[in-house]
Amino acid sequence: MTQDLAIQLAAGLNALRLELTREQQEKLLAYVALLAKWNKTYSLTAIRESERMVAHHLLDSLAPLPHLSGENLRVLDVGSGFGTPGIPLAIARPDWQLVLLDSNHKKTTFLRQALLELQLPNVTIVTERVESYRPEALFHIITSRAFADLAEFVRLTRHLLAPGGQWAALKGVYPFEEIAQLPAEVKMTAVEKLMVPGVDAERHLVHVVQS
Repeated sequence: MTQDLAIQLAAGLNALRLELTREQQEKLLAYVALLAKWNKTYSLTAIRESERMVAHHLLDSLAPLPHLSGENLRVLDVGSGFGTPGIPLAIARPDWQLVLLDSNHKKTTFLRQALLELQLPNVTIVTERVESYRPEALFHIITSRAFADLAEFVRLTRHLLAPGGQWAALKGVYPFEEIAQLPAEVKMTAVEKLMVPGVDAERHLVHVVQS
């Protein structure tokens, strides 16, 4: 099974045109193994099969990477849950500093265990509601995967965005209505359609900045 997953991951990364080292790929698969193990007891994700986790959690989280540029960025993953997209992004971009924020103690307990086992020094776990979170430094990118609609996402996190930073929201179908409801003080700059290997559903990345 592990060899099959390794082949699936390598093919998916190739389709996404992402070059990751063997060590990075092994860490991604170790994360899936840990998630599958914990999922039996804690029901962290509705997806049970490891091969579907590779597509729906690893590749789905990594698909936005070609559209997110910059070195040594501070990135916030809001409502990180069991660690997507934050953990795959942290493995793929060790130069980025990521904060994975979630108010659910069960999920952040899993995230802290993942941090220990995967040895990710560029990740910080925070158990807190986003509107209460006051970090020492602001973020260049704030991302989320199924956290809230765009207007609510922006409203709850505006105090956390660094000057010149951007929101990068992972969405399913093209969010026409959500974009139309964005407040006047921000603007959508681009929507990228993402093709995720092994995921037979629409995926979009929405970029939003301060007006």
